[in-house]
Amino acid sequence: MTKVAILATDNGALFELGCAVELFGLSRPEYENWYRAEVVSFESADLGYTAGVRLGARKIRSLQAFDMVVIPSWSPDSPPQNKRLINQLTLFHEQGKRILSFCSGAFLLGYLGILDQREATTHWRYRNRFQELFTATHYVDDVLYVYDGQVGCSAGSAAGLDLGIEIIREDFGYKVANQVARRLVLSAHRSGGQSQFVETPVHQAPGKFAQALDWSIKNLASIASISDVADKAHMSRRTFDRKFRSSVGIAPNEWLIEQRLMLARNLLEESTASMEAVAETAGFGSAITMRYHFNRRYGITPSHHRKQFYSSS
Repeated sequence: MTKVAILATDNGALFELGCAVELFGLSRPEYENWYRAEVVSFESADLGYTAGVRLGARKIRSLQAFDMVVIPSWSPDSPPQNKRLINQLTLFHEQGKRILSFCSGAFLLGYLGILDQREATTHWRYRNRFQELFTATHYVDDVLYVYDGQVGCSAGSAAGLDLGIEIIREDFGYKVANQVARRLVLSAHRSGGQSQFVETPVHQAPGKFAQALDWSIKNLASIASISDVADKAHMSRRTFDRKFRSSVGIAPNEWLIEQRLMLARNLLEESTASMEAVAETAGFGSAITMRYHFNRRYGITPSHHRKQFYSSS
């Protein structure tokens, strides 16, 4: 069982805190060894939040009882002053334990030097301030989240949910991550590589464009190229590409590959089908092509992924 510390701070962001609790704090008895989360603070047991909300958190002196820390928010212009917080988070990081930040929470990690020589992100409106303060950090501009296996940063409030779903997928597999995302009424298919600068994040109506995307996810094996999806939307390829970038935030070919990878991961985790069969079902055409995209996206082979995540239950 992974023990999670959700770090609460005075004048913190209530929505981001709620996202962390929703992801890791709710009881989910149907899943064995689910997270056990607790809202904690190094400052006080009584904390103030937006609109006069008062929050009770357990005051702690150490993080050693925990396996993962989530930092929902932090004031961008407030370097940490609490020495115990500084020492405990630094030690936690040195021990190789997992640390996640949502939105402005990345500033706390930046002030502690945890993001030095790492890729990181935060909400786009904090971009300039973040880059000014943390010159040793490689700021990634156009993503929902960055996660390297130990440290994760989400670009904004709702993107914290995307990062959390990725963590759940890593810990429990694609099927469980999908189930949790569905209960949150959240897509489990938004990758960290998607843009946070989407002009129109929500379609005004489920027209031909949205229907074409839904169709493509269900028919990945039969799609030869993104032109097939454009035809389904009754758009020219140029118009479709322009609409896609403004609505989804990435190139349509990248999105299609991501959908194929998501399906392939699901099949690898939930079935014993051969690599060729998985590749064909996901629309890659061959195991060689699938292996190339797996290595490019995840840095591992499909067979390695199956060894890590396959469950016969």
